Amino acid sequence: MPLKESEAIILRTYPLREADLLVTFFSRVEGKVHAVARSAKKSKRRFSGALEPLTYVRAYYEDRERRELARLDSCDVLNSPLAREVTYSRAVALAHVAELLDELLPDREANDAAFRLSLSVLEELKEPPFWMPITYFELWMTRLMGYLPDLSECIVCGRELNGRPAFFHALTDGLLCPDDKRLASSEISAESRTLAAQMLRAPAENFASSGWTKSRAADLRKFLLQTLQRHIEKKLVTAGMLEKMG
Repeated sequence: MPLKESEAIILRTYPLREADLLVTFFSRVEGKVHAVARSAKKSKRRFSGALEPLTYVRAYYEDRERRELARLDSCDVLNSPLAREVTYSRAVALAHVAELLDELLPDREANDAAFRLSLSVLEELKEPPFWMPITYFELWMTRLMGYLPDLSECIVCGRELNGRPAFFHALTDGLLCPDDKRLASSEISAESRTLAAQMLRAPAENFASSGWTKSRAADLRKFLLQTLQRHIEKKLVTAGMLEKMG
């Protein structure tokens, strides 16, 4: 069977036997693929530096008859996150992108919009601060997965929220007006809602020059993480790491 070829983003690797690795990668052609990379720990010619998380590669792989796992033959590095200094905050931001892709993408379902989004955000994760690309990526992945509600109206009564306080709750799918908010709800500012609307209309690079601190759009990120975690029905490991990041 001839090898398949595709641009891909490496998501995760796991040890498998003495020299092999189990690799999860996001293929532009086929979506998320799980594959075995034989002798990957030893072969510098076929995999040198290519299997680090979020490395952008050209992958060569083969599907095997009656096997769930593909065979990853080799990878050519197109862009590596290791080409720049990997500080703790950058490592956390990169890990967050990888975890979201791994948890949200279904197996073998191509998603070119998510692939292009990932590449654009990886460009913005080369230099700090990292809060803008994190916010942008969470927002767009929530939208691309079909989980993003209308941020301009109350999910209960349908009342318009523009110019009015808005709230969200971990157990609800949208925003709430003051009359319909639940106990233990959190407020999302009008500024964050406006920013979300702007981000949905423009590329990430348009927001790179803005001043970004951890506090900016923190309420928006909290809302997006709650939404994503509710749909995948698990806590994201990197969510706690982000919370501790300065």
